[in-house]
Amino acid sequence: MTTTVLHVEGMTCEHCVMAVTRELVSLGGVERVRVDLEAGSVEVDADGPLDPVAAAAAIEEAGYELVPPSMAGP
Repeated sequence: MTTTVLHVEGMTCEHCVMAVTRELVSLGGVERVRVDLEAGSVEVDADGPLDPVAAAAAIEEAGYELVPPSMAGP
């Protein structure tokens, strides 16, 4: 199991959580998604490394923006 932490901009409510979770779970190999609204972070458990291009596309499809790691907070 591999856990990837993503930083997502614009999430504010449970609807945001559901939209992001739905899109990420649709990616192959994703087993669990945990969203922390306050931190703006999403932890994704998958059976292997998460494809960063696919993850960014899924976040965008949900209506949000993936923050590049170099710009994410601590």
